[in-house]
Amino acid sequence: MITLGFNINEKTFIKDPINTDLGRNILTNSILLIDELGLEDFNFKKLSRKIQSTESSIYRYFENKHYLFIYLINWYWEWTSTRIDVAILNLTDPEMKIKNIIKTLIEASFMNVEVPFIDEEVLHRIVVREGTKAYHHKLVDDDNMYGFFLSYKSLCKKISQVFLELNRNYKYPKSLASTLIEVGNNNIYFAKHLPRLTDIEMTDDIDVMKKNLFEMLYSLVISNLKAQKTKHST
Repeated sequence: MITLGFNINEKTFIKDPINTDLGRNILTNSILLIDELGLEDFNFKKLSRKIQSTESSIYRYFENKHYLFIYLINWYWEWTSTRIDVAILNLTDPEMKIKNIIKTLIEASFMNVEVPFIDEEVLHRIVVREGTKAYHHKLVDDDNMYGFFLSYKSLCKKISQVFLELNRNYKYPKSLASTLIEVGNNNIYFAKHLPRLTDIEMTDDIDVMKKNLFEMLYSLVISNLKAQKTKHST
């Protein structure tokens, strides 16, 4: 098994789940159960039944389901950041880097790295549907103080730095980076559930849907970067 050196905030867990069979089993089945039930209906009692253990055994790893969810979302952000590193490795053209970043963000099938206790495709689906719940809540300022969103901030910074390679005078690189991530996930969700809110059509051909989403996101990013670049040059 390949060990990935993800920087998951230690405050999200009591005992790091990746270090034990039970912990990895908790991660595996929490992803499957959140996907099946939704975050609101997911709880440790239902998870304990699924893994045939006790609620108290889960509480030895996570203080509550919110912290478990934050752990999973951070894992996804770290995983995405790693995939972006691979996607832009050895590239020098910033526009090609941007294309590869966007393709990476919208892909639901991930690099073939052996992480048997995480189903990345299902986790991606959870992030699309419920990822914003990690920080759209009343106690977000407390979570931020604990550093729960550093992985997401680092991901946005990484993307924003590529934007600045194309246009060093662009004023809003971090805003555009976070917008790119959120718009991508929102439009996947809208296409599946609220089609009047997006121009991306849900089809049986997932490759066509991904292609259309890529074109929309690329247009969004490039039009912003180049418009401001043109303004500065005139």
